[in-house]
Amino acid sequence: MHTNELIHESSPYLLQHAHNPVNWVGWKEGQLSRAKTEEKLILISIGYAACHWCHVMEKECFEDEQVAEVMNAHFINIKVDREERPDVDQIYMDALQLMTGSGGWPLNVIALPDGRPFWGATYVPKDRWLHTISQLAQLYKDDPAKVIQYAEDLTQGLLSINQPAAQKSNLPQKNSIEEAIENWIQRMDPEFGGYNRAPKFMMPVNLEFLMNYYWVSGKEEALDYLNTTLTRMAYGGLQDQLAGGFARYSVDMRWHVPHFEKMLYDNAQLLSVYSKGYALTKNSYYKQVVENTISFLQKDLKHPDGGYYASLDADSLDTQGALVEGAYYAWSKEELEEILGDKFSFFAEYYNVNDYGFWEEGKYVLIRNSSDAEFAKKWKLNEEELREMVQNWKVALLSIRRERSAPRLDSKILTSWNALVIKGLAQAYRYLGQPKWLDMALDTAAYLEANHRSKGGRVYRTPVNIEGAIHGFADDYALLAEAYLALYEANFDLRWLERSKGIFEQLITQFYDSESGLFYYTSSDDAKLIRRTLEREDNVIPSSNSVLAQVAFKLNRYFPLSIYEEIYAKMRNHIPELGRSIGAYANWMQLYLWELYPFHEVVVVGRDYKQKSELIQSSYLPQSILAASESEEGLDLFKGRAHNENTRFYICEHGTCQLPLEDPLEALQKLSDA
Repeated sequence: MHTNELIHESSPYLLQHAHNPVNWVGWKEGQLSRAKTEEKLILISIGYAACHWCHVMEKECFEDEQVAEVMNAHFINIKVDREERPDVDQIYMDALQLMTGSGGWPLNVIALPDGRPFWGATYVPKDRWLHTISQLAQLYKDDPAKVIQYAEDLTQGLLSINQPAAQKSNLPQKNSIEEAIENWIQRMDPEFGGYNRAPKFMMPVNLEFLMNYYWVSGKEEALDYLNTTLTRMAYGGLQDQLAGGFARYSVDMRWHVPHFEKMLYDNAQLLSVYSKGYALTKNSYYKQVVENTISFLQKDLKHPDGGYYASLDADSLDTQGALVEGAYYAWSKEELEEILGDKFSFFAEYYNVNDYGFWEEGKYVLIRNSSDAEFAKKWKLNEEELREMVQNWKVALLSIRRERSAPRLDSKILTSWNALVIKGLAQAYRYLGQPKWLDMALDTAAYLEANHRSKGGRVYRTPVNIEGAIHGFADDYALLAEAYLALYEANFDLRWLERSKGIFEQLITQFYDSESGLFYYTSSDDAKLIRRTLEREDNVIPSSNSVLAQVAFKLNRYFPLSIYEEIYAKMRNHIPELGRSIGAYANWMQLYLWELYPFHEVVVVGRDYKQKSELIQSSYLPQSILAASESEEGLDLFKGRAHNENTRFYICEHGTCQLPLEDPLEALQKLSDA
């Protein structure tokens, strides 16, 4: 059996390639020096453990002796786990998009010995891969000047797109924002939600922004779109209908057939989205989705000592022992009839074991197209009876499914993604009221504090105690600071506010670019790449800079300091013109809503502050921060506001407060009317 240097790595994705005949090495600074010494090009292949097409290319190309011979002869071959090294992935993904206009994984790039790229592609079948890499190696041998010039031009392009646009300082008018958002909603799918195209990604950032927009504007089309999207996503095969948890995206318009990988970051963010959706609409189905998602996280992604794993693979072994996408989740009609017996007919109606739910090769992916109330009415059942039937179906099918070969687990524990879990669990507790969910959030925070921070407080992306531990990137810091703000609003423990503040101050020291007013993605003392990236656009996960702009805004309300105000003001000015895609800046756009519509500090002080705060805590109030205490100690917001007898509510703007209230319902009404 072949063994290469990846055998010494900790990443499950890299270890999957440790026995390829290709002489893979990990991304280390010394490999660039080696490439220069040996006068070899660098072949960089970037992927992640749950990536279906990464597995396909490995099987076709990287396990092939003929391919390995050519790669080993002409290249220094570097394998990168994009989830461990997003800094490397960002640069070469930008390069691929500049070269081809599109991107994806596996991301394969060929670069000069100094790391500057000149060719790139995603999945390439064996014959074309062999032909291409052989030609490129020969071209570099015959005409290196041509290759070097192209790499230089491409590198200049990479530097150019990283330059921040000219800053502006004026806020847009409310009507301009409303018009831009209404035009944006017109591009959405009115029947199934999401963008009016396939494949469909869930884009939690967009959904959170539209919730806030509906709350401030009252625009019913925004609420209609939200409800359609949240309901249809959860009805589809995108959500595991038996055990909970969402896959990464749907290949069709109906959210029916996913690429079956389940990512921690999607499910963590959807906890926040569906919890807030429940708080906004009181739709009990959203509460059920939250419960199912948490159950999935606990059963399938939870590390026994704390923290959550990165993902479950799309592929698993079928009955013939072949790795097949979706083999764990799909069912044949014959299987279902045998398992369910005389219960099959109702099941087939409920989960569409018919043309609507058909996938391929005799397999079905379970999908709903009606609510329990609608189904019960149609079939003359009461809803309690239906719920019991559904639960019995799930128990029967899950007992069979557990006998199948399970998808591979990527057991990496990443700080940024676990921070999203902390935030999601804290908000699930806040809006739905299950104390055990707060305990889970606190346990995860304690795990990160103990295992992902150095004694000096530095944040690491991976556990500190593993070999080759990776320094935290801006998103690790940003999402952790944001998660700690969410924890504070869940249990009012000032330690979380102080920790959020401390993390932000570390960012200012190590990541802040005072000239642009943005934060670099990498620390000032990290090894230099061909570019120091400024991450701006929101994607499936919000950009580190948009998160930090929100953190700066909120910290300035808790701790009014000029440095927070100055940083926030500079960052907000980087939001592009409204004519550009709102979807790429949805998290940034929250800032406009916070500034253009009333935003409050809600302060609760008194002996029974926790009990009296519960109504405000569980209500959807996106235009506010919440602070509560028994005494006047801890924050300037509390000073002079304690009362000997009664707990009081103060509704403030920039520290200036209205007359105190003692009735939580009256306080909520004032905030809702604002």
